[in-house]
Amino acid sequence: MPGSGNSVSIPTSHHGLPPGSFVAMPSSQPDIHIVLYGATGFTGRLVAEYLAESAPDGVRIALAGRSAEKVAGIRDGLGEAAAGWPIMVADAADADSLAHMARHSRVVISTVGPYATHGLPLVEACAAAGTDYVDLTGEVLFIRDSADRFDAAARASGARIVHSCGFDSIPSDLGVFDLAQRVAADGAGSLQDTTLLVTKMRGGISGGTLASGMAEMSAARADPARKAVLRDPYSLSPNRDAEPDLGDQPDSKTSWFDDDLGQWVGPFFMAGINTRVVRRSNALLAYHYGREFRYRELMGLGTGPDAAAKGAALAGGALGLGAIMSNEVTGKAATAVASKALPKPGEGPDEETRRKGHFTMQIHATTTSGARYVETVSAKGDPGYQATCVMLGEAALCLALDSDRLPGVDGVLTPAAAFGSVLIDRLRRAGMTFDGGPAPEPTQES
Repeated sequence: MPGSGNSVSIPTSHHGLPPGSFVAMPSSQPDIHIVLYGATGFTGRLVAEYLAESAPDGVRIALAGRSAEKVAGIRDGLGEAAAGWPIMVADAADADSLAHMARHSRVVISTVGPYATHGLPLVEACAAAGTDYVDLTGEVLFIRDSADRFDAAARASGARIVHSCGFDSIPSDLGVFDLAQRVAADGAGSLQDTTLLVTKMRGGISGGTLASGMAEMSAARADPARKAVLRDPYSLSPNRDAEPDLGDQPDSKTSWFDDDLGQWVGPFFMAGINTRVVRRSNALLAYHYGREFRYRELMGLGTGPDAAAKGAALAGGALGLGAIMSNEVTGKAATAVASKALPKPGEGPDEETRRKGHFTMQIHATTTSGARYVETVSAKGDPGYQATCVMLGEAALCLALDSDRLPGVDGVLTPAAAFGSVLIDRLRRAGMTFDGGPAPEPTQES
């Protein structure tokens, strides 16, 4: 298990401490359960607050960042529960500091993005040390690079590297997993056509999320091979050649009235990451969902008089943004404008917006036996912040405290492959809904 001895010290020569000084762990805490890296960022602060409020007694937590003074300021604002939390100084540009942090903790939470820019050195450190890791990335290219470069090392060391443990992509990934478990328990075959429908969602948007999205689109413009990765529905598969040939499965950019779902539907802006994570889960779980599993994600727009207009506006916006961002000249110009006009990294919605936010998703599936099932996944709180902090915090606690109950797999994983039902149970206790079963029969009109 990572961590030994009577103290843990992280050397530093910058970021608010004199050259050669140390940030030392109290000798009574030789082994840290969870270290939160990026504690001074907007999301990092919210995750720290959640852990201070919700972590059981006896869980040893440390906060990490580039500036010991700033990290201490965050800790001091968390109340008595966090008063004894140690501080680590670590920097994505300082491999030694990341290695120290990884070696002396059981689980590392990273909220430092864009992950393609800052994330791979920490994944490397955790994979080498055998330290479990969670993040909230929604970056397909980063996850692809992480798996290609560090999956073998993580398997060798016993590290569980679990990406996308926030709104990207726990509701999708664990929702489909839970639904597949219900279908299997009923002996109803395996999943075929499966659609996640976002029926309700309210929340804000952050500078960090925007920065990650713009960085990924910039990488795709610069390199056709990277663009091809983003377009491939199986881009995160552990073995692309082993995937079934189910025809094209593009992420929707249009709107229409869907007879099976009984309402207007349109593109969901997170489908590009979520669908690929879910398909990776199916492969990592030895195709537990089925070899005929086809998956898509859509926005549900209802049946009211304005539903068609909403769909047209949503589709037009998606097509227009895609055209702008895929072009070298207009994409760079749009990125420059967005970087000035939109929230900066480290910024996010205010407390009232976070508190009033919520989301509800329905996952509709047809099985190989012809049965129809539906799963509902919902949570209170802004999806990308308040709800995400619950998901990310509970994922870290799950790794730290429930290791003996988790699937015995290591490497670069998805939430479904790493946690299965254990994290679903935790999230239910934390207030999330995962509820499903056979779909009701359609009402016959007289």
